[in-house]
Amino acid sequence: MYEREGVTCVEMRNSLVGKVYAFIIDGMLVDTGPSNLEEDLAPFYENASFDRVVLTHHHEDHTGMAPWIMENRRVPIYIHPLGIGRCSQDSPYPAYRKKTWGLRNAFSALPLNETIRSKTKQWEVIHTPGHADDHIALFDSETGTLFSGDLFVSRRTKVIITSESVPQIMTSIRNILTYDVGSMFCCHAGYVSDGKAKLTQKLEYLEDLFAEVEKLYRRGMSPNEIDQKLFPKEYPISPISEGEWDSIHIVTSIVKEFKVESEHHSLHSSKWDKY
Repeated sequence: MYEREGVTCVEMRNSLVGKVYAFIIDGMLVDTGPSNLEEDLAPFYENASFDRVVLTHHHEDHTGMAPWIMENRRVPIYIHPLGIGRCSQDSPYPAYRKKTWGLRNAFSALPLNETIRSKTKQWEVIHTPGHADDHIALFDSETGTLFSGDLFVSRRTKVIITSESVPQIMTSIRNILTYDVGSMFCCHAGYVSDGKAKLTQKLEYLEDLFAEVEKLYRRGMSPNEIDQKLFPKEYPISPISEGEWDSIHIVTSIVKEFKVESEHHSLHSSKWDKY
């Protein structure tokens, strides 16, 4: 645990996937950490000063301790409306994730609006889908502080989960970059002093990757061939997750996007060909 710019950064470690963070700012807890760290987290949360919880998305490494907080602290817990249904289910995820992060019990969450107040601050709630459809970021326009959830994680993405979309992530980053972002608090990278610069670097990497995938696909290469060319290394998480995490999902999400764009363009052109 460490302090940066008035934010308490609660650092947790997992032997398989590395670090994950929760944050406390101005009486507000942002994300909770996983349930399999309850023995370490419960004594801290029992005495920590917060009167509300905001979840950046429903994934179990972010929401695992929410049921404990609901039962023991009895403070309101908020999430994007798209995440409420998933939070009402016990551990709605595959066996390897239960082993990695523990079993997350069902809990009740309230819907986030466009803004939320902590004790003294007004936070803008920015919907940033891509990593998850209910993913949000929190932004304080007075200080430029951004809580980015899993939007950043690292500059060079190598694997993503099946449900992720690289084009959506790119759109969400572009949206965030319209704000005057200063410091960023990322749920896997922790405190990042130059948030806007790091997000810009990630966007540039993804844009280059998008262009390379499109070029190779239009040359006739299949998604699997493109994956082997661009990501020849197999990452440990891929076999462990039975392919739920894999570089191929980066390629297929990009191919799907420009195929849809091409079909839309062809349909639009064919309409005008009638006249």
